[in-house]
Amino acid sequence: MPGAQSDTQPDTQIYKSLLTDLRNDYSQRIAALSNDIQHKDEAVEKDFAEQATQSENDDVLNALDDEAKVMLIQIDNALRRIQEGQFGLCTGCGKAINEQRLQAVPYAALCIECAEKE
Repeated sequence: MPGAQSDTQPDTQIYKSLLTDLRNDYSQRIAALSNDIQHKDEAVEKDFAEQATQSENDDVLNALDDEAKVMLIQIDNALRRIQEGQFGLCTGCGKAINEQRLQAVPYAALCIECAEKE
């Protein structure tokens, strides 16, 4: 868990490590979902009812894949903010993001106030 730092200077090394681990997890998740979506390991069912079920499953897998890709973008943006020295600053208002928010959502780009406005 990230250590206690001042509200304006989070420990970016800890967050960089945490975000890198998250990035690896989501990248693996996307690869696994892609494999499942493309049905690389299974034949398409011949029975219409089974095809319908498979189609519903594909919809769920596609939604999970889309969500994972959005998370990956958010994580990459947070890693970029670390490189640019802007990590922990709200991209909306420029104020420091609360340390507890960063601990809960390390890829957060907005402070609570700006996030609530969206």
